[in-house]
Amino acid sequence: MEAQAKLTMARLSPRKTRLVVDMIRGRGIQDALTTLKFMPQPSAKLIAKLLNSAVANAEQKGVSDVDRLFVKTAFVDGGAVLKRFTPRAMGRASKIRKPTSHITVVVADTK
Repeated sequence: MEAQAKLTMARLSPRKTRLVVDMIRGRGIQDALTTLKFMPQPSAKLIAKLLNSAVANAEQKGVSDVDRLFVKTAFVDGGAVLKRFTPRAMGRASKIRKPTSHITVVVADTK
């Protein structure tokens, strides 16, 4: 049985977030949470919360043993980009791009 959790419009760069998500894909839940706990990246904390949410969704669906769950798929898609401007020298302006991410985590039980 599968369960998933999504986080949309997270104010994180997709490129940096993919590095963290790649570390937990295919691992068991406890192993993935331990790995995320000791990672220095800011996105690791949000992904840990998302992983706990996916586990809670699996419990709600009626998974018999939560300890047998593993991260089946986890991926990051790019979201909308917030565009801002900042003043520069001689009356010019330059763009500031603030990217967002859509993070999806799917957990499944081993059979």
